[in-house]
Amino acid sequence: MTSPAGAGWLTRLRPDGYLMLIFGMVILASFLPARGEVRPILDITVKVGIALVFFLHGARLSREAVIAGATQWRLHALVLASTFLLFPILTLSATALPAWVLPASLAPGLIFLGCLPSTIQSSIGFTAIARGNVAATIAAATASNLIGVFLTPILAGILLHRTGGGVSLESLQAILLQLLAPFLAGHLLRPWLGGWVRRQAKSLSYLDRGSILLVVYAAFSDAVTGGLWSRLGALDIARLILVCGVLLALVLVLTLAAARAARLSTPDEITLVFCGSKKSLASGVPMAGVLFPGDALGLVLLPVMVFHQIQLMVVAVIAERYSKRPGAEGDAPPATG
Repeated sequence: MTSPAGAGWLTRLRPDGYLMLIFGMVILASFLPARGEVRPILDITVKVGIALVFFLHGARLSREAVIAGATQWRLHALVLASTFLLFPILTLSATALPAWVLPASLAPGLIFLGCLPSTIQSSIGFTAIARGNVAATIAAATASNLIGVFLTPILAGILLHRTGGGVSLESLQAILLQLLAPFLAGHLLRPWLGGWVRRQAKSLSYLDRGSILLVVYAAFSDAVTGGLWSRLGALDIARLILVCGVLLALVLVLTLAAARAARLSTPDEITLVFCGSKKSLASGVPMAGVLFPGDALGLVLLPVMVFHQIQLMVVAVIAERYSKRPGAEGDAPPATG
């Protein structure tokens, strides 16, 4: 029996399973937050987990992909401008919205969202579905994450300082120890570990994702014990969903307009629209765990989690529409390994 028309993108509209596990950690922390003797053990485990995530990021990072795509400098400049310039401008502007549109408690999380790098896996996956330039997407997403390890904490610190927040000296030291040092160590060891990391990709993904789940649980344990749900209600969550939806819509329209103005080919346009509109949950959660210690972390992570699910659902529909364009198979350049 054949699937009905449109079943492909309807299937991809389902909530992301891993994201549901993350929200499950929020629910668990809401009813059973970590307290007492468990808390110090969890803190140590989270720090080790964050270091492990960035060590694996470094070991996976392909310099070849960045170098291979460097010749398409105009496309990559547009992707980076959307990721680290357009997004921060829009999210910083959103903090000027009245409190009945965007609660002030969620503004730091929205700013942090704007500073994050693009996704890698979903950007590549959706570009492949849309029959876009997969090789350029690999290069663009890899470069975005490489730059984001260094730029995101600095950018977040500058923008949060402008809104009365900021990143403390202790946080900067933690960035060096928990993020940059493991990342650089993993990347320097890549010539020896790269093959093993690729072969063990599935097993290591459980460690990677498990560490992020622990960060979320610890973050919301602190937030719940600090009175998170007394400060944030269902209406506030609904407002956040609306703001994230409008933010994504603006970025999609502006990246599409930039692609058309630059006269990019359709496969390159897909790369710009998909990479330039995405924000990485995988990088965002551990980074936030270092930058925002204490009960503030839960509020910071909410916009990242909400935006992540919205972007997956919306881009799934767009990818399906791109894939059905005339001559799509002939447009798409082959992926490079």
